[in-house]
Amino acid sequence: MSFLKEIQRRRTFGIISHPDAGKTTLTEKLLLFGGAIQEAGAVKNNKIKKGATSDFMEIERQRGISVSTSVLAFNYKDKKINILDTPGHKDFAEDTFRTLTAVDSVIVVIDVAKGVEEQTEKLVAVCRMRNIPMIVFINKLDREGKDAFDLMDEVEQKLGLKVTPLSFPIGMGYDFQGIYNLWEQNINLFSGDSRKNIEETIAFSDVKSPELEKIIGPKPAEKLREELELIDEVYPKFDRQEYLDGKIQPVFFGSALNNFGVRELLDCFVAIAPSPRAKESETRLVDPKEEKMAGFVFKIHANMDPKHRDRLAFIKIVSGTFERNKPYYHVRQKKTLKFSSPNAFFAEKKEIVDISYPGDIVGLHDTGNFKIGDTLTEGEIMSFKGIPSFSPEHFRYINNADPLKAKQLDKGVDQLMDEGVAQLFTLEMNNRKVIGTVGALQYEVIQYRLEHEYGAKCTYENFPVHKACWVKPDDAKNEEFKEFKRIKQKFLAKDKYNQLVFLADSDFTIQMTQSKFPSVKLFFTSEFD
Repeated sequence: MSFLKEIQRRRTFGIISHPDAGKTTLTEKLLLFGGAIQEAGAVKNNKIKKGATSDFMEIERQRGISVSTSVLAFNYKDKKINILDTPGHKDFAEDTFRTLTAVDSVIVVIDVAKGVEEQTEKLVAVCRMRNIPMIVFINKLDREGKDAFDLMDEVEQKLGLKVTPLSFPIGMGYDFQGIYNLWEQNINLFSGDSRKNIEETIAFSDVKSPELEKIIGPKPAEKLREELELIDEVYPKFDRQEYLDGKIQPVFFGSALNNFGVRELLDCFVAIAPSPRAKESETRLVDPKEEKMAGFVFKIHANMDPKHRDRLAFIKIVSGTFERNKPYYHVRQKKTLKFSSPNAFFAEKKEIVDISYPGDIVGLHDTGNFKIGDTLTEGEIMSFKGIPSFSPEHFRYINNADPLKAKQLDKGVDQLMDEGVAQLFTLEMNNRKVIGTVGALQYEVIQYRLEHEYGAKCTYENFPVHKACWVKPDDAKNEEFKEFKRIKQKFLAKDKYNQLVFLADSDFTIQMTQSKFPSVKLFFTSEFD
């Protein structure tokens, strides 16, 4: 198959939502359709002993939440689909923001009863900023929830989207009978039993047909006809170009747990979603069709297999082909590297691949060469934009609870920070280590992983910091900067990349510092020019 055909058959997308809207369950069901797994496991359901394929970390299984982004791939209708399942929990939002730099489109999952929630708003705002094409999936229709039209209004108002329904529910909760598929103009009836084979659809070219009454009953038939008329009058017609430009968002309804409405979503997604898109680097726009390979690291995961202390750097291929054993240039380190066993992810299996195409996600075994945002090319010096570190919200000293395991603790902390789980600041004054995180739950995850993956125990101690500000003086030699360093020495630290950081205890301190030392610039993200 030609290079261009391979690009065209790729679909790389992320699934985003508020925690508990059913994102991981939807991922499972998509894999099920792709034939990639035989039996999908729901995250919450204790009756199913099989945990969800995409939640491989013990703490995720215990809590029933996803804390790290999983990468899964499968083939469906001649398309190669790469899914990035992101953590919904807000404490892990930074991982999700970084993942959104690697996707070409997004599916937003919304709970029918809860409607649009806070985390969904934040993530959709990031997608809108980047004009990422979005499809909305309204989930859990087998439960009682809000009216379908009210939900679509809420999506438009709270998320600032312009929606058009491509499937529509017949009833809801107890009365839920199925889905009318506007995209294909057919009806799919609900059996309420997710273990059954997916029901055959009944094709209806004419909703006015008296057959409809026989199938769903006179009242629901009348209601469905009225609703479809209303949709026709109120919502814009679907236009693929507008969808690709991020100006219109198709809406689907279903119940992922009961495997319902998922096929409609997937069939339409495969038909309309974009193949890999061009990506802006600091020097130019990189087109996927270019012959030379370029890609960037958007995630690092340590210890994916507890038996082998391995680290994988996840690389999104932006252009060209990535070949096994071919030398590539590591732009930041200015050196050439070869990879003898690049991994692709096929459902729950990792396999070594000889060649990968734009849109693919490749896992590279890493001995410490990579950090998030690194670029690999065939020699061109460039780096891709938009993968910053944000100022953390919580700060704590980390202390070693077992003096005999100091080495293990240092190594563990180092590797987890490379992964982007949290940020490490080392105080200039006494070299004490401070861990900064976006959410408090990350401290539990770090403590748990240090003990189970590195055999090191740690304790925490509160450290009253409001914000981490990256420091950039106009002139590192001037008196003002020296004075700043002398007065603030207790609150100065170095981050992992040896950049100077000022740990301020309040907004007021930041304002005072800026007015007192105008030539010392303070930034709230690590990516600044």
